[in-house]
Amino acid sequence: MRTIGKLIVAGVFVFGVLQVVRPSIPVKPATADLETPPDVKHVLEKDCYSCHSDQLRLAWFDQIVPAYWLVRHDILIAREHLNFSTLGSKPPAVQKAMLYEAVNMIQLGAMPLPSFLKLHPDAKVTPEELSTLKEYLAPWTPALSPIGDAQQRNNGKTDAGPFIVSPGIPARASLEAVNPEFNGFPFDPAFESWKPISTTDRGDNNTFRFILGNDVAVKAAQTGNTSPWPDGARFAKIAWQQQPGPDGLVYPGKFVQVELMVKDAQRYKDTEGWGRWRGMDLTPYGKDAHFVNECTGCHRPLYGDDYVYTLPISPAKVDREQVVNNAAALPANLPYQPLSWSAITMCVDPKTRTMATLYGNDEAMRAALAGQAAPAGAVLALVTWVQRDDPHWFGARIPSAPQSVEFVQVAAAGQTSSYRRFAGTGLIEDYGAASAAPQRTSFVLGLTPASLP
Repeated sequence: MRTIGKLIVAGVFVFGVLQVVRPSIPVKPATADLETPPDVKHVLEKDCYSCHSDQLRLAWFDQIVPAYWLVRHDILIAREHLNFSTLGSKPPAVQKAMLYEAVNMIQLGAMPLPSFLKLHPDAKVTPEELSTLKEYLAPWTPALSPIGDAQQRNNGKTDAGPFIVSPGIPARASLEAVNPEFNGFPFDPAFESWKPISTTDRGDNNTFRFILGNDVAVKAAQTGNTSPWPDGARFAKIAWQQQPGPDGLVYPGKFVQVELMVKDAQRYKDTEGWGRWRGMDLTPYGKDAHFVNECTGCHRPLYGDDYVYTLPISPAKVDREQVVNNAAALPANLPYQPLSWSAITMCVDPKTRTMATLYGNDEAMRAALAGQAAPAGAVLALVTWVQRDDPHWFGARIPSAPQSVEFVQVAAAGQTSSYRRFAGTGLIEDYGAASAAPQRTSFVLGLTPASLP
């Protein structure tokens, strides 16, 4: 009994001494607090400020060492990534982007941390509170600047020939000269030859995105072998600003950025098995190699999908939901399978909430990259889908059920290009579309390729 008593006394002594080992958690007034409506501010203060602000809001049990050490570590890391006490000093676009990321972390169950909620249930974001944040952000509502009339969009040309080049497209950059990221990850100029896996309409930042994959990634997507993705799979995510046209459709405008990812479970084991190159205007992102922490932090909620947000368009049947996008796959009865071709451009009809991607066979894509008219024998396919909300990212929309596929086979000079349309359930050929063939052929051939670097 004396031994037990001594051990208890020693334990109490050590516990008391440990309470003195208490590194501080900096506390200071907000220097640039985020300005939001009162109902939004209430949700953020209640559910986020405990960790993501310069205020100190510790429960009594958070003050006890060693719990205090863990809480302090989480708070400092949280402030480094998002601090509402200083967020107001950032550019409006950055403020908006951080709020969208916060909403998505909440929606995916990553924030507040599940371990934090076990002891702080009052910080749980209710469905009503999440709706308040979403209604405040309201994607797709900001007005975009129109391109102008059709003549301006077609660089002053009135002859609606194939692949009309937009005005102001800069000369092609030398992709081989692009610098590696700060962590040494090299830029891969071969991405332009990769095939499309999906497309995204981002209402949170008014961009369109092509997600391309190399042969390894495309094969994995088509077979459903994506959890995990195989080593050697590479992705390219290319983004353009959205630009509305005079016809009410929205088209890709100025090139914004490209991001590259490669799966190598051993080489990049410290970053969830993925290596990354990220950059605006072909300039590496960030200030040092720590840029990758921002990437892995954002992707961590998708650990069950090997940290990949994209739902590839695929006919593969998998056990879990929301791993591949079966709804957008095309039937086998079509004369061509355009999803295996290259993507040339895309557009969205905001009124009908449909999105279309223009695909081209090898001849068509070579002409598009060279800024030339599609030659005789080139085949173009405009695939139109109904849109649905991206379950992985609030503020994004992705393809859902295919609505129609229009094929245009380019004829030799002096001849008429052929046009075929497939629509409805099962995409059955629409023989009644012949009357609209000249107009639709002109539209498809007149679509401007999305400008690449």
